[in-house]
Amino acid sequence: MSRASVFRLTAACRGLYRMIATVIDPIQEQTMTSTAKTFLLMAALTALFMFVGSALAGRQGMILALFMAVGMNFFAYWYSDRLALSMNGAQEVSESEAPHLHALVAELANRAALPKPRVYVVQSDTPNAFATGRDPEHAAIAVTSAIMQALNRDELAGVLSHELAHIKNRDILISSIAAVMAGAIAHLATMAMFFGGSRDSENSNPIAALAAMIVAPLAASLIQLAISRSREYLADATGAHICGRPLDLASALDKLTHYNEARPMNVNPASAQMYIVNPLSGGQLAGLFSTHPPMAERIRRLRGMRL
Repeated sequence: MSRASVFRLTAACRGLYRMIATVIDPIQEQTMTSTAKTFLLMAALTALFMFVGSALAGRQGMILALFMAVGMNFFAYWYSDRLALSMNGAQEVSESEAPHLHALVAELANRAALPKPRVYVVQSDTPNAFATGRDPEHAAIAVTSAIMQALNRDELAGVLSHELAHIKNRDILISSIAAVMAGAIAHLATMAMFFGGSRDSENSNPIAALAAMIVAPLAASLIQLAISRSREYLADATGAHICGRPLDLASALDKLTHYNEARPMNVNPASAQMYIVNPLSGGQLAGLFSTHPPMAERIRRLRGMRL
């Protein structure tokens, strides 16, 4: 195919996308975009693993690294709810202890066509929330004790809908798969560093192997973080659809950001990425090294939605 043909095909695809975007509502458009981006990033992570494995360890090394990564991440995935809840000191609350919270979770779960998750409370003066669990049948939502006072009912519904969206979209599973691939790439680089590169081929390129050993783990981490940011956009869009009020979710995010900037939570940094807003500072690390998208952009997208 000639270069001119490629340009014409690209222009036609862009035109088709714009035409489709005019008849698809913003939530559906964001959902499609985030899903496609996740697919492309996972494909890139897989391709990187294949390249690094070929350059550093050969077929046998690739299989060994993959099994090591699966073994290390399977436990974290299978017991994700117990680990996350314990790490954050969350305590399960009954319907008699938190009737309004339980009623709201049940209402929103019904809208989302999900089983009602278990409800937990983290004792903290800073409002925040997170969801965990390997699948909808083993899911839990945790909110801090301060969130009911900081947000009105509609804003709280927006936050809970965002967390239900993570459950509905199977984000724990997707993040676990990404962690497996990124972990396998890191294992390959470590194996090559200590045991040497692949001996499967006499024509192996030492420069490519050295580049893969140094650059590949960083690239894998950046792709993994990009997947996380993509899933956050998707959870915002899906959550807005569940609660039916994107402006209330936007208002909640704005309030939670200010609260967490003024009074950061005392949490394990390893669990900070689970929260709807960064509990350590309220903001996010800039650009490529952030687990969450910029808050201003999340709020802008929500305010631009229509239902």
